[in-house]
Amino acid sequence: MQNQQSDEAFEWCESIVFALAFIITILVFVIGFSRISGSSMVPTMEDGDHVLVQTIFYAPKRGDVITTDAWIHHAKPLVKRVIATEGDTVVIDEAGVFVNGSPLQETYLAPKTKTMLGDITYPLTVPKGKVFVLGDNRENSLDGRFSSIGLIDTRDILGKVLFRISPINRIGKIT
Repeated sequence: MQNQQSDEAFEWCESIVFALAFIITILVFVIGFSRISGSSMVPTMEDGDHVLVQTIFYAPKRGDVITTDAWIHHAKPLVKRVIATEGDTVVIDEAGVFVNGSPLQETYLAPKTKTMLGDITYPLTVPKGKVFVLGDNRENSLDGRFSSIGLIDTRDILGKVLFRISPINRIGKIT
């Protein structure tokens, strides 16, 4: 009887260790954590929000919110929204943001948001291996509209922001 109980206890411990190893592997290699710094993604995300990021098996698509290490000298990852991918043509003017001739339907922007022009020349066709990104807070975002950021190389994308984990009152999926 004693031997059977210690066998069961060992099996439980073995199962718990395996489960923890699996969870740690997922957290290290598939999901990352990031802290939002700045106000360029308001109202979608705010300064200090903590988010989960899909770090592998990800290819950027229009509308995704991503983190990127492209601006190394800033010392913090950029968090922006993918507006256009390779082959897309972007135009930003007083009437708004257009991709391949169609106006973007940007329900994630705060009402009455104006998209400033920046110093990039339009039309801009996104080359292979690059994406064009904008912050959701267009009036206060250093992003693809400015030559200091420009197009982001897809190799510099850390991952797709999936879910806000804090603050508790704003937990939820990022869209």
